[in-house]
Amino acid sequence: MNTPLTKLKIFSLDSVQMRTFHITWVTFFMCFFGWFGLAPLMPTIREDLGLSKSQVGNTLIAAVSATIIARLFIGRLCDTWGPRKTYTALLVLCSIPVFLVGLSHSYETFLLFRLAIGVIGASFVITQFHTSVMFAPNIKGTANAVAGGWGNLGGGITNMLMPVIFATIVGWGYSASEAWRLAMIVPGTLLLISAFLYFKFTKDTPAGNFDEIERNQKKKAKGKAREVLTDWRVWALAISYSICFGMEITFDNVAALHFVDNFGVSQKTGGLLAGLFGFMNLFARALGGIVADAVGKRGGLGSKGVLLAVFIIIEGIGLYFFGASATIGMAITSMVFFALFLKMANGATYALTPFINEKNVGLVAGIVGAGGNIGGMLMGFLFKFEDITYAQAFQYISYAAIVAGLIVAFTKFGLKQEEDIVTELELATELIRK
Repeated sequence: MNTPLTKLKIFSLDSVQMRTFHITWVTFFMCFFGWFGLAPLMPTIREDLGLSKSQVGNTLIAAVSATIIARLFIGRLCDTWGPRKTYTALLVLCSIPVFLVGLSHSYETFLLFRLAIGVIGASFVITQFHTSVMFAPNIKGTANAVAGGWGNLGGGITNMLMPVIFATIVGWGYSASEAWRLAMIVPGTLLLISAFLYFKFTKDTPAGNFDEIERNQKKKAKGKAREVLTDWRVWALAISYSICFGMEITFDNVAALHFVDNFGVSQKTGGLLAGLFGFMNLFARALGGIVADAVGKRGGLGSKGVLLAVFIIIEGIGLYFFGASATIGMAITSMVFFALFLKMANGATYALTPFINEKNVGLVAGIVGAGGNIGGMLMGFLFKFEDITYAQAFQYISYAAIVAGLIVAFTKFGLKQEEDIVTELELATELIRK
């Protein structure tokens, strides 16, 4: 079958679409070990390198800022070079700083390595692009949300497992300073394994790879970038993603430190609690995409936009209470609450993204994805200031979330392109029947 699938057959590997779907989310999952493998070990790294709060904040900003430019560049490569080659090259190149970060013995070198490692965050754009290509319009939102959610689950598992890997290495007789460096060999190895699997077992499209089907690259990429850059809906989705995914990657970076410093838990316990946040990606992001697709069938893109706005505003309310938490029990409860709607907002955002400009899916996905990292970078500044506590920073972000939700609510997403989407779905369904 060389047409987009109209159903998401989770337990199937029979088609190239489903093989690609499973490999792309697993690969994105592995990318989190490289991207955020250092985050749950920061209490140890902070002590080993003698980092101040401001310096720790700068490393958090570096971890997400490099991804901004990378996502824009990677999005365009997906449109022209193809997701298979693009992902493979990204994984191989980014494994290098992941392996070498253990050579850092100063704040400056550690900062540079975190900046280089941050490029791997562009992997998300490829995951969403590839999934969009493989599935028909009626299921794109759900497929994107499931792939993105299960991939983002890697952030939670990373927070849980890296402290265990660290403790195991310490148990072998290595010092804490040596152990965090050796622990990063694991993520680097996972990236190389993923690169091999992606190149070997995926295809660019249901019909085959770009070069195999003699695809006219210029024809495919004929959509003008100006059409994307002047479309307010693209920027509204970028704002949306800046506040939901931006908060997610920020939380992945600071959660363990917040629990250790504010509630006096151990590094291992802090990692487990931070992992709980990420673990919700197992279902929450997918739920957002599924609900968005269901709502979209009845009310079109406009109704998806309203749904997204509601998710973001509720996320903001939950964030406020998390920042105000006086006990660890209240912190965990409010974290689970805001995490649910944050991750559903992630899914709902990319239930809209593939439909904004079908000639430039990669570029749109890249801009929206970059919005998430811009949000994460800006939030990082709040967490570096000496006179702003982590709790206060979370509350400031909650206000921004409510404003972002209102912006999305007043954006008109439903335009005449919806008729073209329906036609595309009908054609895909007819081809499958034949």
